[in-house]
Amino acid sequence: MTVAFRTCPLCEATCGLTITTDGPDVLSVRGDPDDVGSHGFLCPKGVALGDLHHDPDRLTTPLVRRDGVLVPATFDEAYAEIEARLPPLLAGHGRNAVAVYLGNPNSHDHAATLYGPVLIRALGTEQRYSASTVDQMPKQVASALMFGTGLSIAIPDVDHTQFLLVLGANPLVSNGSLFTAPDMPGRLRALRRRGGRLVVVDPRRTRTARAADEHLTIRPGADALLLAAMAQTLFADGLVVSSLPHVSGVEEVREAVASFPPEVVAQGCGVPASTIRRLAHELAAAPSAAVYGRIGTCTTAHGTVASWLVDVLNTLTGNLDRPGGVLFPAAAAGGANTAGPHGSGRGVRIPGSRRTRVRGLPSALGEFPVAALAEEIDTPGADRVRALITVAGNPALSTPNSARLEAALGQLDFMVSVDAYLNETTRHADVVLPAPSPLTRGHYDIVFAQFAARNVARWSPPVFPADPARPGDGEMLLRLAAIAAGTTAEALDDAVTLTAAAAAVADPCSPVHGRDPAELVAALGSRRGADRLLDLLLRTGPYGDGFGADPDGLTLDVLAAAPHGVDLGPLQPRLPDVLRTPSGTVELAPPVIIADAERLHDLLGASDGPVLVGRRDLRSNNSWMHNLPAMVRGADRCTLHVNPVDAAALGLVDGDRARVTSRVGSVEAPVTITDDIRPGVVSLPHGWGHATHAGTVAAAHPGVNSNLLTDELVFDPLSGNAALNAIPVTVTATGEPAASTPPREPAVSGDRVGGFGRTT
Repeated sequence: MTVAFRTCPLCEATCGLTITTDGPDVLSVRGDPDDVGSHGFLCPKGVALGDLHHDPDRLTTPLVRRDGVLVPATFDEAYAEIEARLPPLLAGHGRNAVAVYLGNPNSHDHAATLYGPVLIRALGTEQRYSASTVDQMPKQVASALMFGTGLSIAIPDVDHTQFLLVLGANPLVSNGSLFTAPDMPGRLRALRRRGGRLVVVDPRRTRTARAADEHLTIRPGADALLLAAMAQTLFADGLVVSSLPHVSGVEEVREAVASFPPEVVAQGCGVPASTIRRLAHELAAAPSAAVYGRIGTCTTAHGTVASWLVDVLNTLTGNLDRPGGVLFPAAAAGGANTAGPHGSGRGVRIPGSRRTRVRGLPSALGEFPVAALAEEIDTPGADRVRALITVAGNPALSTPNSARLEAALGQLDFMVSVDAYLNETTRHADVVLPAPSPLTRGHYDIVFAQFAARNVARWSPPVFPADPARPGDGEMLLRLAAIAAGTTAEALDDAVTLTAAAAAVADPCSPVHGRDPAELVAALGSRRGADRLLDLLLRTGPYGDGFGADPDGLTLDVLAAAPHGVDLGPLQPRLPDVLRTPSGTVELAPPVIIADAERLHDLLGASDGPVLVGRRDLRSNNSWMHNLPAMVRGADRCTLHVNPVDAAALGLVDGDRARVTSRVGSVEAPVTITDDIRPGVVSLPHGWGHATHAGTVAAAHPGVNSNLLTDELVFDPLSGNAALNAIPVTVTATGEPAASTPPREPAVSGDRVGGFGRTT
């Protein structure tokens, strides 16, 4: 038996794992008690990593469509098919005829993180989409406008704060989102032990709300109203801190929130005025405090304003860039907040200068709203999207009005997917390249270190040797990029590494400023691909060895010799150096946000009829992992949660089925009657609807796709983020009892993949 140590690649908590293997078999997965970040904590997803590695339904060979059916092929055959069809399409219809969609698993893979942008640049397309405009773009846009970049996100100092206000987030289930803090249960218990206070604002009594000192059941979609009223109270009651260094725009914010006192917004947000005023006073009086908002605040039509107001409150109470408040991490590699001249920058332009063809929706931080993807495919015109490349994404389940998108996929001239499964999206592809097991590749959390509650760095070598006949994610993306660019993967990789080295030496704050980029690349030795690029980023980062400038600094070899990771210390105040705004200040009143805040008046009236919200489960991560028996074991989790008051009025019976209908679609789901949800609100979980999934377990536990109900016409205009919450619906009883779905036969049989011809 062999023991390996690894960082979990399945959610944002990035817990350390102890993996015991025997030859090719994973015997057990446990928490690593010596890990510098998680100290032994582990959730059920991490335990299932071995099941994911051994899943017989996981793709291990490419698939190519022949005569309308996907059949197994060699990698050479798969690349030949792409080379035969993609370049002619680009030449005949232009670069924007190809769209790219990147799913969130890319953020858990340093190779995909580094080479996804390379693929996009090689394609030269403006049709860029990702899961970011499904759940997080408002926070990135607000942070970019206030602090300078889309990764300049202020993180709650949860280990030291005395008051934590959580809105629309359930970190005891999500393990944190844009907030990497392993063992959130332990951290919140410690907060309570030191006399701190936890307040949760959510229309559902979530697991986190149950653990809180106070739970406010807000009206869905009205978080921005509550936050605006709290900010107005701070101004009106003289609670704004007297000194706000490095901050501009305070008076503009005062004027913007002046028309939203608690008495005006109480009905619209469903929280009493006295409670709003008291909460603002408690926030201001706390020795230290942090306001944190996530999915529930982002996935609404006012997501950017709500995300902005979160940090307005943090700033006005003096808790921005303060221990116990919210702070900016300093990541060891690839951090936007560690590069470039300190204290100044170009900032960002929101809305972006690029517009979608059909509705003219603006880009945000370089990408278009995924709510526009279907219409860019199915609307006739010379410039329509004719080809799509998806990488670790399942937009047929995860995007608004997904029935329209899935129908649009059948109208494409060509589609390529890189994925571990034949799922609701990839079944439409002409070529599917199989993503390797996470245990056969190295792992470094480039993305989530940007959002960490403590600065750490951890490198995980492969647990099992990679099959030399099966390329890794980075190699596949490089090969696709090389085909699009008309070059070789090797030449492209060298060019990318040299460009990264040149950027490092051009940075006057870098330890390698002024050096020869080619000299740095040569000093990286024999490594190739993503690991070579990662080593470069580490060595030129804030803790790096600077290629000899600091003998004790970080390199990939140093991390490889520290299997439990390297602790780089707690978060520290970083203003003004972290700022990349044009003014060099925290721009508290971005003009486009101030203008958009006027729309908050539309929320002041009470809601008519029920609205739909989503929810998460500890054993689920969006549409991932539903093909693992341990993750779907037990009672059906894909049920419609209804308050007893509403159930009585609608004639709903616990366990029976109900029909939920929105403007764009209708689904039926079993009913769970519970007082954990606010009256006037119903809830379905996100990421289900696996009736066409090729995995035997997922197909036997399909659930229903809540995005058959979400509306692509409703979104946050500044970020383009889809409004997946507060969806107006009607609910009716079907009078039918819920029935379990019988297992079905495997979709893959022999050398053919049956039942996955194109749908039109």
